[in-house]
Amino acid sequence: MRLFIAIRLSDAVKNALISAQNEMYDCGIRGNYTREENLHLTLAFIGEYPDPEAVLDAVSSVSFLPFRLELQGMGCFGDLWWAGMKDSSALAAVVRRIRRALGDADIPFDRKRFSPHITLIRKAGGRMPGIRIEEAAMTVSSISLMRSDRGRNGMIYTEVGTIEAQQG
Repeated sequence: MRLFIAIRLSDAVKNALISAQNEMYDCGIRGNYTREENLHLTLAFIGEYPDPEAVLDAVSSVSFLPFRLELQGMGCFGDLWWAGMKDSSALAAVVRRIRRALGDADIPFDRKRFSPHITLIRKAGGRMPGIRIEEAAMTVSSISLMRSDRGRNGMIYTEVGTIEAQQG
């Protein structure tokens, strides 16, 4: 089972991202656009792991208060184009706690430095046009354990479980 821990996005944030994708498409940018239902912010990529319950048990001890997430800017890692986030110490702290909990439970995960981004296009062709992402923000009140399966028309992401924020 291919697993990752993510923040599922609000409709307002998704709408801003879809608007940017539509603008890029209209500018002639081709590639594998992330479908609206798959837009998310990955906090920890676990990959193939047979026991989602063990992952949920490990991260269930992670506590956090609701926090704000705001879109800011765009960028790329080669031919992968993404939308960025405003710096958030609350987000960084949650990611550190999640990754520590996974490590303490001996659950393998990708240990690359966390660089908060939402993938908009994979295998993008052409140069990134000067498109600006609309301002959009959301309050994060839960974090999801997601499963990734290859479907006929691309990846299908399914929520396996959630960690709820504490009400402070």
